[in-house]
Amino acid sequence: MPHQTPHFQFVDELSKASRKLRTLFDARVKKLGLTLARARTLMLLDRRGVLNQKELAEELEIETPTMVRLLDGLEKQGFIERRALEGDRRVKQIVMTKHGANLATDVNHLAQELRAEFLSNIDDKDLAKTIDVLRAVNIKLGDLIERG
Repeated sequence: MPHQTPHFQFVDELSKASRKLRTLFDARVKKLGLTLARARTLMLLDRRGVLNQKELAEELEIETPTMVRLLDGLEKQGFIERRALEGDRRVKQIVMTKHGANLATDVNHLAQELRAEFLSNIDDKDLAKTIDVLRAVNIKLGDLIERG
């Protein structure tokens, strides 16, 4: 039966874990007054610094109109500012405000606690092997996407 193959089980378990992690993270960031998408955006800006709307959309793997709505909400909450790029006013750079940076710190702390919590029963050697496997999977998926 195909559902018992290791390939099927791997993808099935990976999909379930991904959904559960998103659900859990979303529930936790709601306590900070954020959605999953807004929290991910703040974390990315905190990690990468100033990005433009197109770069953010690509990194978060969302469409440009969705990115615009997401940034509108973050701007209304006072977490980010859009600034015109010197030399090309059409390009908007996204800069976190002090309020946004403080919240990003809280979100990163929450994410760190969550990782520690749900990975607490996984041995470091097993985790290292899993990371190797997931990297190989991501490389292969990237190649397949490029080929179409």
